[in-house]
Amino acid sequence: MKVTAPVLEHHREPLGIGEPRPRLSWRTETDTPGWTQEAYRIEIIRPDGTVLADTGRVESADSVLVAWPGEPLGSRSRVGARVRVWGEGGAEPSDWSPVTWAETGLLARTDWTARPVTPDHEPADAPLPVALLQRTFTLGKAVASARLYITAYGVYEAEINGSRVGDHVLAPGWTAYRHRLRYQTFDVTGLLREGDNAIGAFLGEGWYTGRLGFGGGRRNLYGEHRALLAQLEVTHPDGTVTTIGTDEPWRATTGPILRSELYDGEAYDARSARPGWSEPGHDTSGWPSVTQLPFPVAELVAPTGPPVRRTQTLAPVDVITTPSGRTVLDFGQNLVGRLRIRVSGPAGHTITLRHAEVLENGELGVRPLRHAAATDTYTLAGQGVETYEPRFTVHGFRYAEVADWPGELDPSAIEAVVLHTDMTRTGWFESSHELVNRLHENVVWGMRGNFLDIPTDCPQRDERLGWTGDIQVFAPTASFLYDCSGILGGWLRDLAAEQLARADRVPPLVVPDVLPFDFGGTPHAVWADVAVLLPWTLYQRFGDTEVLRAQYPSMRAWVEVAAELTEQGGGLWRQDFQLGDWLDPAAPPENPGAARTDGDLVANAYVARSADVLAETARLLGEKDDAVRYEELARSVRAAFADEFVTPGGRMSSDAQTAYALALCFALLPTDRQRQGAAERLAFIVRKADFRIATGFAGTPLICDALCAGGEPQLAYRMLLEQGCPSWLYPVSMGATTVWERWDSMLPDGSINPGEMTSFNHYALGAVADWLHRTVAGLEAAEPGWRRLRIAPVPGGDLAHVKATHDTPYGRAEAGWRIEDDTLVVEVLVPPNTRAEVQLPGDGEPFEVGSGRRTFRRPYTAPAWPPAAIRHPFAAAE
Repeated sequence: MKVTAPVLEHHREPLGIGEPRPRLSWRTETDTPGWTQEAYRIEIIRPDGTVLADTGRVESADSVLVAWPGEPLGSRSRVGARVRVWGEGGAEPSDWSPVTWAETGLLARTDWTARPVTPDHEPADAPLPVALLQRTFTLGKAVASARLYITAYGVYEAEINGSRVGDHVLAPGWTAYRHRLRYQTFDVTGLLREGDNAIGAFLGEGWYTGRLGFGGGRRNLYGEHRALLAQLEVTHPDGTVTTIGTDEPWRATTGPILRSELYDGEAYDARSARPGWSEPGHDTSGWPSVTQLPFPVAELVAPTGPPVRRTQTLAPVDVITTPSGRTVLDFGQNLVGRLRIRVSGPAGHTITLRHAEVLENGELGVRPLRHAAATDTYTLAGQGVETYEPRFTVHGFRYAEVADWPGELDPSAIEAVVLHTDMTRTGWFESSHELVNRLHENVVWGMRGNFLDIPTDCPQRDERLGWTGDIQVFAPTASFLYDCSGILGGWLRDLAAEQLARADRVPPLVVPDVLPFDFGGTPHAVWADVAVLLPWTLYQRFGDTEVLRAQYPSMRAWVEVAAELTEQGGGLWRQDFQLGDWLDPAAPPENPGAARTDGDLVANAYVARSADVLAETARLLGEKDDAVRYEELARSVRAAFADEFVTPGGRMSSDAQTAYALALCFALLPTDRQRQGAAERLAFIVRKADFRIATGFAGTPLICDALCAGGEPQLAYRMLLEQGCPSWLYPVSMGATTVWERWDSMLPDGSINPGEMTSFNHYALGAVADWLHRTVAGLEAAEPGWRRLRIAPVPGGDLAHVKATHDTPYGRAEAGWRIEDDTLVVEVLVPPNTRAEVQLPGDGEPFEVGSGRRTFRRPYTAPAWPPAAIRHPFAAAE
């Protein structure tokens, strides 16, 4: 057996972490079937080999988020951690794991001696050129080690002695700047030398002063001045430390980037480049001085997740000449990123690059961009082959229009650079159905593009905001596909900070909160419930109780608001308008909130659900009085819900797919008669709709589960496999490579939906992938954090084989099935130190297995597809 290097908290790169007592997780790799850990031993060591803590043998099977065994770490502490384990009944331990070296950042405000400096002397109401800030300094001794702690009001890229620091994009990212400002830590030992040195940074507007929001947006939302805060600490061989921080001796100027905006793109004039500007000896005597600003009021926080990075490049798959004679490159995939070009031509010649997700009438479809120009320009220096990639902008696109390319365009000279938060992929799905596979791949690409430092809603238009409802419904899918614990854990801290600073204690519709309105100043179910349901999802998927503890004040605050709203409504939350089942396909283009399901029905279903989850959270955290209170709230709302919205026979007041899905999945039907009646009615209206989807944000994650709960799994498959509009496979049949915002973002004739709000990259409706993983393949966590698995595949449709794979905290898990003649073959992989409950089709009772790879066979006759029994009697013939 072999033990992997331990992970501290959720950090893949534990440099500059913010936790003084980081928890440890490890995996054991072994081929021994049924292997279970009996004990572990952890050592914490210094770089010189001194042992700081040694647990000795600890009798425990725990291996995920195990408590820190030593004293709390202070700022700048560098330690190593290693683990060895004993298997159940094993006399000898494993070898020691590799050592994971981790280092804390600056944990106290007093650790910062630098102050923010700004190049901006007057507030601006127009785009600013990217600033160059620089300072030279002399080191009188050799360099043993060096760290750069750095952040910005805006976005930055740092350089030392002409070399770029790190590979982060759009650092420090977007947080709730009024409350929390993230900083990064870089090991820059190899970039410094004894003698003269220089440090510099590009400083752009980013989210801080740049234009944000739709309808033209607003500038300077967080402040009127960009600023850089940097502290370089150089340790010498004799132990002394030289600190170079941002202060008034720094100088600033402008360079070749005339503007660089998130929505509108970048203008770059290579003739204005300043070669060697971040190297010692560069003449900065004519550069203006900077202005020192007060130290940030916001808390300076270390990252909890990975940064945005370049993760892939794509070459164009086609060069299109449009009906108007324009040249458009097709990259074959709707993506989030920007272009990188290699070009030569005369000085002063300008190339224009425009971006869009789709074509309409053969031309670039720019109407969905609204007020986002999504255009980059590059003016050549005329110095041979020049390479250009924008620095502080990002676009959502599949197609790029190239105008004024000097000479004949060679498509190999242009590539698309994919950007997103650099999360570790953890989940995969494959089947015999190519359209279902493409649907799943679209979900993955949609998540990649919209997890750009925060979970956003669309990457192409003048919005790109952290809508709370979207991630609430998509989080179960997201946490299967990627290790998103870090990015979402940090985002939840921002949510709590924004929410608890509000007088009404209602979670904002977007986080960070930048909307100038709140849809009438009222709370909205589904969106506000993210405060409760997202922490619960992260706990279920990653086994992290501390995320519940950290978010408990936020969770409780929202449910208290909901409780007050129900009290004011005589037992139910009543409100004139709810976002509710947003983007029901029946809603007209100009009114996406006009759903078939009553908004009050949706809201009260969610009150009951959030109260149930909060009661369970309170029990886990030892808050016994709260557990009783919220159990009673859930009970009373369920009872009032049944009285108000459900007939004795199970008919819902809104005779719509979402209403039945919520009632069935959220346990809102108190009697067997109501549950049976609701299940039968749901099946009827799905058949009557010719298997077309009729749900928006609230119903889409639940509809297939509701059909399965009602004993209609083949009907769920029939819905999944429908290709008519609206359906999950309709966009796939139209060539989509990401999930659309609307079921009909593109109409069957190839025209773009006439609504103003139309995105072709929006993950919310891709929440069905969670059902593909859990039910179609049959792989899910039976206990929080995957300590126990449940493997219960439900074959169906005309699928001949399916497989899901997930890298759990304990190791890789797999569940797959295939049909061989009249036999169902189920293959599973259970990771070490876990067990699985297995429920196979045709078996009466589940059985339990330990870790290892196993194959099971059961007699199985695949039904004729599609079975006549699932059709509505008045539907047209297949």
